Amino acid sequence: MQQLNFSTYHFRFKNSENKVSIFDEIRKKFIILTPEEWVRQHVVQFLLEEKKYPKSLINVEKVLKVNGLRKRYDVVVFNSDGSIFILIECKAPEIKIAQATFDQIARYNMTMKAQYLMVTNGLNHYFCQMDFENEKYQFLTELPIYQIR
Repeated sequence: MQQLNFSTYHFRFKNSENKVSIFDEIRKKFIILTPEEWVRQHVVQFLLEEKKYPKSLINVEKVLKVNGLRKRYDVVVFNSDGSIFILIECKAPEIKIAQATFDQIARYNMTMKAQYLMVTNGLNHYFCQMDFENEKYQFLTELPIYQIR
């Protein structure tokens, strides 16, 4: 797999039926390793190891409804009260992050109301803080480190 713009993390791999799988610590199972999954697993390790978010507050690949349509988010970090703190959209490294990606996560966030957004293809990372009052977001250089709220 391609080298990404993250620290080096340790992963567990499994090979079966000529397919490589990677162990997802959040879902507690092996997932077929695609380029997007490679990015997603790096994001999970980034949240756990560098941002110190507890595993219990992280959720991966769940369905949500947006305008009556079933969509799937990549990674979410919850607050301890169950509200959403960070919404993360992962793309494969060969996918360029464009306005359409920000439009997609903004549509998801109209339903989810996360305070922070992260968009990444593993090479380029974008972090935003939401300003719901003025209906816009502000770009940041980093996501906040976990603090008990």
